[in-house]
Amino acid sequence: MKLTKKKASSTRSTKKKVSDKKKVSEEQLAEEKGENIEEISGEELLDSLLSLQAQGDAEGKPNRMISLFGEIDEERCGEVAFALRYLAKTTKADSEPIEVIVSTHGGSASDMFAVYDTMRLVREESPVATTGVGKVMSAGVLLLASGTRGYRRVGANCRVMLHGVASGHVGQIHNLENELDEVKWTQDQYIKALAKETDMTQAYIKKLIARKVNVYLTAKEAVELGIADEVF
Repeated sequence: MKLTKKKASSTRSTKKKVSDKKKVSEEQLAEEKGENIEEISGEELLDSLLSLQAQGDAEGKPNRMISLFGEIDEERCGEVAFALRYLAKTTKADSEPIEVIVSTHGGSASDMFAVYDTMRLVREESPVATTGVGKVMSAGVLLLASGTRGYRRVGANCRVMLHGVASGHVGQIHNLENELDEVKWTQDQYIKALAKETDMTQAYIKKLIARKVNVYLTAKEAVELGIADEVF
């Protein structure tokens, strides 16, 4: 019976060693691939980013840069809006401007307006610098233009694109008519806001949209229309 127990113990021990070796092997493989074994929640990641911002650079200045790369959607815009408010409230008024770096094909108009209204609010407390790189299209154009005047830059190789609001719905006629009214309202708000933030008039913007095609602009043309202040 003792021999049987020893064998059982030995078997369990062997299995444990094999399991440990397998675990170590998996960890090494993950490290080689650059993967993190532990899962990090969105809240933990945000805390880490805010901690890095608080640490600042080598000279002790706070990091006041925010990136808006990719799709303009609810999650991304929520992060940007929160970061804007956080930096405006936790740093001194005489600090460097809050910089928002934009590179996007566009996305949700309602989420764009969430960031736009936040930028307008923050501008009252701190200058907001916008930098357009790569591509600034559709909903991204208003966000680039919404920086504080004199603080808006666009890369020499950046493509800026304007077009009308796009939407797709299915359903009964009365619902489609209702949704069409909402789309028209959204486009009117976009035109009004863009005219306010640039040197373009509402009539000129409507004329561009009336082409019913994507209107592409060079960085120089974007500056001439008041979407940005300078090309870098």
